[in-house]
Amino acid sequence: MKLYPAKAFCGLLALVLLTLCWLTPGRAVGAPPSYDFVVAQDGSGQFRTVQEAFNAVPDFRKKVTTIFIKKGVYKEKLLLAGSKHFVKIVGEDREKTILTYDDYNQKKNIFGEDKGTSGSASCYIYGPDFTAENLTFQNSSGPVGQAVALWVAGDKARFKNCRFLGFQDTLYTYGYGSRQYYQDCYIEGTVDFIFGSSTAWFESCTIFCKTSGFVTAASTPDSTRYGYVFNRCRITGDAPAGSFYLGRPWRPYAKTVFLSCELGTQIKPEGWDHWEKESNKQTARYAEYQSRGPGAAPAKRVAWAKQLTEAEARQYTLPNVLRGWDPTKE
Repeated sequence: MKLYPAKAFCGLLALVLLTLCWLTPGRAVGAPPSYDFVVAQDGSGQFRTVQEAFNAVPDFRKKVTTIFIKKGVYKEKLLLAGSKHFVKIVGEDREKTILTYDDYNQKKNIFGEDKGTSGSASCYIYGPDFTAENLTFQNSSGPVGQAVALWVAGDKARFKNCRFLGFQDTLYTYGYGSRQYYQDCYIEGTVDFIFGSSTAWFESCTIFCKTSGFVTAASTPDSTRYGYVFNRCRITGDAPAGSFYLGRPWRPYAKTVFLSCELGTQIKPEGWDHWEKESNKQTARYAEYQSRGPGAAPAKRVAWAKQLTEAEARQYTLPNVLRGWDPTKE
């Protein structure tokens, strides 16, 4: 019988233990993550399409259902129903896991009618407690007017390290009363490319301005205290200097605040637009705190917008804005 030296035996034992850890997800620190469903176009997962995985999630499940989406361009018009709770989707590669479709406002439905802005979305999220990480939402129809990449209606929607690609009306924060959180995301577009009635917090996001237009078009209800909050975000793009407003009120009580953000040359000195309605100047709530960069021009902003004091800025915390929900906790 051949005897192994002690060092060799210890090394072999360590290798066996490490292998067991990798084969038993969740059993040890450093183990690979496990997923309930895997979507892969090559057939290596349970499903070839994302919609099939959405449909397979049990209705009103009280635990998180995780869906891993392998690299690929998934051209699907997606809908996550309101009965699908606690769904989490994770892309294999943010740049190469792309959920896309090409509907737009004036594209015709089967009855020859315009689909409209609401009908143009590539992906609809109605289920509450939704999470997306590490992937791209896209409307690939091009510069053809309103064309939504993502429509979010469900409450407590969370997006981390995602991209949102489009032109006009890229991201529709649709849900009345919905709370949404975007962290380390990239959002691009032209006219009103972040718009809607939801309360949404954008943390350390890159906002990319294309051609010319308006970064936001909030339609915050008058009964809602907070609309959009951009915290430590970077506003940049390839649009000409002075070609973008920070926002305009889609509805009279629109609320949008930029906190400690870096504003590029694309931002107009006046900052905000009242959408050709004088009364919006009295009802819309637009503010900044310690903006920096070439697009920061507090002395040149419209008189009806506000520069927050330090005490006022301190009121903008995640618990306050998102009404007690902390999206940084699982």
